[in-house]
Amino acid sequence: MSADPAAEPDPRSELLGAYLDHLSHQRHLAAGTRRNYRQDIEALFELNPGVALDRLQPQHIRRSVAQLHARGLSGRTIAHMLSAWRGLFTWLARHRGYSANPCLGLRAPKEPKALPKALSPEAAGQLLDVPAETPPDIRDKAMFELAYSSGLRLAELVSLDLAHAEVIRRDAEVTVTGKGGKTRSVPVGAKARAAIQAWLQARALLARTGVPALFVGARGERIAAGVVRARLGQWAIRAGLPVHVHPHVLRHSFATHVLQSSGDLRAVQEMLGHS
Repeated sequence: MSADPAAEPDPRSELLGAYLDHLSHQRHLAAGTRRNYRQDIEALFELNPGVALDRLQPQHIRRSVAQLHARGLSGRTIAHMLSAWRGLFTWLARHRGYSANPCLGLRAPKEPKALPKALSPEAAGQLLDVPAETPPDIRDKAMFELAYSSGLRLAELVSLDLAHAEVIRRDAEVTVTGKGGKTRSVPVGAKARAAIQAWLQARALLARTGVPALFVGARGERIAAGVVRARLGQWAIRAGLPVHVHPHVLRHSFATHVLQSSGDLRAVQEMLGHS
């Protein structure tokens, strides 16, 4: 009477067991880490039923990655699984004479870049309505009003000089040089212009003589980008907003709100300095 094929040991499982022993005794990995390795490698077996490990080719691995991605697994998770598979085949090449590692050169799908969440118009108003009485607060209000009003990048904001303030007062617009040396002019709203005018009256209390920067920090020199980030985070807390706010959120909020009101995507792209 022939043996039940279902009872025959799976060579792949035996190799996996030997590899996990290696991870335990030679690399001294923790039990939880070994369990993760086992789960990741068993997933490879399930994706390639009946295919011996020495028969797995790069196309098998690519198809497995595609299937995992189609199931909704993140690029980070798939990258961890590929690392586990790669480690197994490296061990098989060193200790079992396997000729090639089918995982070499293969990468997980890239994670889509998450867009910064835009503030609602109400939240933006709540943020910008924080009272400003001290010179640093008056400066901050001017910076944040201008960033939101004109969609400026952080680097563009801190690079502004006093000469820009004169143009803003006269023409209600500001001209900046963005990425790739591209120059663009964008309108500046009434609230931002009023906030800048208030800051110009308070600026002498902070700025050192001869400093051309429009916005200056505690030492009287051009304000640093990191200070702007920190101050905006503090403003969001003072405004009672439940989310962290950084300068790019203001820029993204500007774009979202202008697009909602105008529907002109191309105009928004031009104001943002996008190609």
